[in-house]
Amino acid sequence: MQNPHFIGLGEDEFIKEALNIVSKAKEKNIVLRIVGSLTIRLYAENNEIAKAIYKKRFEKPEQTFADLDLIGYRKQRGDIEKFFTGLQYQPDRMINRLFGDRRLIFYHPTGHFSLDIFFNKLEFSHNVMLGEKPGEGRLDLCFPSITPADTVLGKLQINQINKKDIIDLMTIFFLKEIGSDEYSINGPHVARTLSKDWGFWYDATNNLDKLRHIAGDMLRNNDISESTYSTILERVDKLLQIIEKEPKTDGWIKRSRTGTKKPWYTEVSDIS
Repeated sequence: MQNPHFIGLGEDEFIKEALNIVSKAKEKNIVLRIVGSLTIRLYAENNEIAKAIYKKRFEKPEQTFADLDLIGYRKQRGDIEKFFTGLQYQPDRMINRLFGDRRLIFYHPTGHFSLDIFFNKLEFSHNVMLGEKPGEGRLDLCFPSITPADTVLGKLQINQINKKDIIDLMTIFFLKEIGSDEYSINGPHVARTLSKDWGFWYDATNNLDKLRHIAGDMLRNNDISESTYSTILERVDKLLQIIEKEPKTDGWIKRSRTGTKKPWYTEVSDIS
C-alpha cells in the first residue's frame, strides 16, 4: 500500500533514483542492494511481456512509488548512516534509535518517498539470510538488486500472500530459468534454504500452489497468453521437484511432526 504521507515518484524517476543511490554507495565501497517488487521490475526492464505481467499488480495505469526498500550489511551501519546524511536524506531518529541494529529508515530530502534499509536478512514471516559482512555474503553476488533466488525466497516467505506478490512471482518465473547459478533462479539454493525450516517450506510450497491457480485464472481471463502460462508453470514445477528431492534436516523433520498445530511463522508488523 502506498504511503499517503509521501508525494511519490513516477516509475522512471523512481527507478533512476534507486539506481543512483546504490551506484553512489558502490563507489564508496558500501554494499546496498534493492529488494522487493522493484527488483522484479528491474529484471523485466528489457522484456515487454514481463513488464506487462508486472504492471497487472497496480490498480492504476500510472502508479507512483513512495517506498524504497534496500538491504545492506550491519557491519557497515555507520557508513550507511553517513552516506544518506551526505545525500541530505532525513533519518527517522526514533525508529533508528530503537531498531537500528536491524533496520534504518530515512526520508527523501523533498518528501518523495521513504527509504527502509534492512540488515543481513529479510525478516518477515520467515527469514531470508543474506550474510553478515562485505565479501562474504549473498549481497555481493548481484548488483543492483539481490539475486533472483533470494528475490523468489523473499516472496515465498509471506504467510498471507496477496495477488500483487503472486504477480511478482509470476513475472520472475517468466523471466528467469531454474538453474544453479546466481543469474537464474538458483533451485538448489532455494531448496537448501527450505530444507532447514519446515514452516518456511510449508508457506513457500503453498504459495507456489497459489501461483499455479492464479496463473490459471489469468490465462482464462486472457490476461496472459498460453505460452506465457506454460513457461511459468514449467518453471514452477521444476522448482517444486528440486525442493521435494532435497534431503531435509533433522530439525525440519522434527518440526514437520507438529505441523500447523502450533504457529509456524512470525507475525509481521510495520516495525517488528
